[in-house]
Amino acid sequence: MPTSVHAASTKPTPPPSTTTKSAVFVLLLVLGLISVVLSVMFGIRSITPTEALSALGGATDTAGEAAAWTRIPRTVLALCAGAALATSGVAFQAVTRNPLADPGIFGVLAGASLTVVIGITFFNISRTLPTMLIASMGAFAAAVFVYCVGSIGHGGATPLKLALAGAATAAALSSLASAILLPRADVMDEFRNWQIGSVSGAQWESLTVAFPLLGLGFVIVFLTSSGLNALSLGDDVATSLGINLTRTRVLATLGAVLLCGTTTAVTGPIAFVGLIVPHVLRMVLGTDHRVLIPASALAGAVLLTLADTVGRLVGDQSEIAVGIIMPFLGAPLFIWIVRQTRMREL
Repeated sequence: MPTSVHAASTKPTPPPSTTTKSAVFVLLLVLGLISVVLSVMFGIRSITPTEALSALGGATDTAGEAAAWTRIPRTVLALCAGAALATSGVAFQAVTRNPLADPGIFGVLAGASLTVVIGITFFNISRTLPTMLIASMGAFAAAVFVYCVGSIGHGGATPLKLALAGAATAAALSSLASAILLPRADVMDEFRNWQIGSVSGAQWESLTVAFPLLGLGFVIVFLTSSGLNALSLGDDVATSLGINLTRTRVLATLGAVLLCGTTTAVTGPIAFVGLIVPHVLRMVLGTDHRVLIPASALAGAVLLTLADTVGRLVGDQSEIAVGIIMPFLGAPLFIWIVRQTRMREL
């Protein structure tokens, strides 16, 4: 009898049913629609849901509809940025097998930010596409550096060592970016809101340039989903299944840095989206990346859009940037994950 009780207590959690997965996707789609309407409704001048829906349909006849129409680029950017950051978080967590992996915590966003600052300050790079490309290069360089540093010592690249290396790298790169900007008042004014992380400066011009890069990043990450599933079983098992480990890791990382680099070039660094969303959805949907990746994209879009709307509502005659709102949501969960996850010793 005790043996059966012990066996029952150690029985693995069954995978979620198809009904559960479908219900989650339907819920995310409904929440996505609600978040879009709320984002268009609220701002300096709040409007009714009817005016918001009319504006989404292209109407600009009334003052409310005209005001809502000006918020649509911001809403679209919040949706795309949230989806991109959440998807990149899934990829980083899968590649490193680290539940603490996040573009912000790993210093990837700081790397993208620094290269953008250097490019604009010293090389007068002002066009949107080159800015996004150098941001992706900076993100990739930071990711490689953090992984190399975190791999030093006993036990290799453990989750805690990677998180510590990422935090130290992010702090160093952010300080360097600030040191470059502070003596240059004209450039500093331009970058002040961008450094915090905000979607308030959304423009259709930058969005149309970002769409192909983000689309490519999403496709690359999703195409590696089967390989990421195999990686979660361990390198030996993945190799026995015929998975090319190096190719899978490189492609997933490239897709992830393209997503977060492009997003950072437009919005500035926004942390914790890539941490919160994949971790929560993994508890609900399981570890199948063919399901987890699209679900994370939807949930990330909803989360960032709602966070941006909250930032507009809580500010007194002003707004709080979404880059400030997200740490209030992400930091407690980050602490909880650290406490709940069994770490190897440094």
